[in-house]
Amino acid sequence: METIYDFEAIDSKGMAIDFNKFRGKVLLIVNTASKCGFTPQYEGLELLHKKYEDQGLVIIGFPCNQFLHQEPGSDEDIRSFCQLNYGVSFTLMRKVDVNGTDAHPIYKYLRRVTKGLLGSRIKWNFTKFLISKDGAVIKRYSPLVQPKNMEQEIERLLQG
Repeated sequence: METIYDFEAIDSKGMAIDFNKFRGKVLLIVNTASKCGFTPQYEGLELLHKKYEDQGLVIIGFPCNQFLHQEPGSDEDIRSFCQLNYGVSFTLMRKVDVNGTDAHPIYKYLRRVTKGLLGSRIKWNFTKFLISKDGAVIKRYSPLVQPKNMEQEIERLLQG
């Protein structure tokens, strides 16, 4: 059976990340964009990262340019924008597709195991997936859900 730990992705600096290294951690995976109305959520994501990183929360942002081309920059441009404007220190991956035949395998998996308002398709930037310490995809959050509104569920998973 396939789990989140069976995947690998490239971070924004070109380094391969084996998701097996996240066993025992709570993961929050988010598709992001720098020119979106939801872009200020980077601030809330960074606050969650700083508050819960030492307790085992790992936040991973996957920049995506599939929604009205709201992430047009290079991986370096995106990383720089996020650090300068929101102080982002959580992991940012290489820009990927989240829908369609060219979607990153992690997103093909996440879409298959969860459904959103539009079925398995990712609706928009800042769709969030919360994954428990044992690798179970617990919940898919719409872009409208602010990071702070996931905090209670994150705390529950960290304590479990």
